[in-house]
Amino acid sequence: MTAEIDAPAWIEAGLKELASNGVGGVRVEVLAQRLGVTKGGFYRRFKDRRALLNAILDEWSRGRISAIHRVREQSEGQAPRERLRSVARHYTERLSVHGMAIELAIRQWARSDSAAATACASVDEARLKVAGQLYRDLGFSPAESRERAILFYSFLFGQGLLFVEHGPRKFASITDAGTGLLMGLPSENRRQKGTRGR
Repeated sequence: MTAEIDAPAWIEAGLKELASNGVGGVRVEVLAQRLGVTKGGFYRRFKDRRALLNAILDEWSRGRISAIHRVREQSEGQAPRERLRSVARHYTERLSVHGMAIELAIRQWARSDSAAATACASVDEARLKVAGQLYRDLGFSPAESRERAILFYSFLFGQGLLFVEHGPRKFASITDAGTGLLMGLPSENRRQKGTRGR
């Protein structure tokens, strides 16, 4: 008798396959083989492959949104500048190769699938909302906070993709330098300083 595999195990197997081979690799027969069971058990848990793919997207987006809220909560009580640095360090010091592979695969998938695009948009919005609030706490206007949050977000994830050859020390140095630049004076303060200098 084949052991029953619950839905979370199928989803986890799907995420692993997604990271390795993209959404095209997430096939029922492949996952069944990975789990050492027959395909029949899959259909007792999911209506079809699309139902599994939707469950994978839901699991990923809920996990990423929960993670950014945990990071925000952990930095409460710190000064705004230090809170922003804490968020930056969290995403660079705890960089997961597996997690980044899943994220890249889902973003590639989102180019041709509306459900994946919606999941990416919800994760992006949650991350940008947290970063934007930190910039507002630093004195930036809502519009400039949004712009800085997008730059901050792009910097953190771009660094994780581009500088994989750097060791932890160099990585931390780049993170601190980049975060410092992205915490420069709000544009209104820069204009005032420029006026006083004339």
